[in-house]
Amino acid sequence: MATIRVPYEHLPPAARAAIEATTGPVLSTESPDEGFNSAVAAKLHTATGTYFAKALPVDHRWVWTQQREADIAHYVRSVAPALIGHTVTSGWNILIFEALPGRRADYQPGSADLPNVADLIRRIGDLPTPQIELRDATQRLAAYVTCEDDLRHFAGDTLLHTDWNHSNVIIGDDIRIVDWAWATRGAPWLDAAYWTIWLIAAGHTPESAEHNAATIPAWQSASIAGLNAFAAANARLWTENGGACPDQWTTHITAAAQDWYEFRMRQATEA
Repeated sequence: MATIRVPYEHLPPAARAAIEATTGPVLSTESPDEGFNSAVAAKLHTATGTYFAKALPVDHRWVWTQQREADIAHYVRSVAPALIGHTVTSGWNILIFEALPGRRADYQPGSADLPNVADLIRRIGDLPTPQIELRDATQRLAAYVTCEDDLRHFAGDTLLHTDWNHSNVIIGDDIRIVDWAWATRGAPWLDAAYWTIWLIAAGHTPESAEHNAATIPAWQSASIAGLNAFAAANARLWTENGGACPDQWTTHITAAAQDWYEFRMRQATEA
């Protein structure tokens, strides 16, 4: 479920003072209309520049993601915004990033952004995997496979972002990706596979989505069995995430995951 969004102005005065000790006085704010993993997510305009703040209450079940982003920021500087500050005060865990100029990536069929996103996935896969605490792909997907042996397909030591929502990918002078909360280690082809689901959600057929994913060299290391197992696991994962009353956003991505799974099952039957 999404986290309830809190306006920046509703943070305790001491928390805002801690942020503005780094950014300078905040003149105006903007909150994104997508991405609700953070209680506070706001672009902060100041006299000296623009920043992006993310915050969660210290007792929130996902507060560990704040520390994960702080820990990994140094290692992903070439593909992500710079971390300016991290503080815990007044019951809030707060991250301050540089605000990336640019726009969200366009994943629609025919978009000129698609080759650049594919190259970004390749670049991330080429980064050294930092020796910090990371989620493991086999652990993350263990609850969604019907055969424990399928987990071997997801094992590996490649650094993965895993959340390829188009709103996380910023196109400016360069292309970079935000929100490293769910950084994971696993098989090198998994980020391309995660992207496939978001491409289908953006209007691609499963065939078109896989065609784009196949431009990423790591995709070639995936076995048919591995792709089938991953598609099946994600169809189950998104169905569970949606629960009995999914919101519109979750319904959309759940349908995309299900479409890909059904496509792969048809391919297996026809082979």
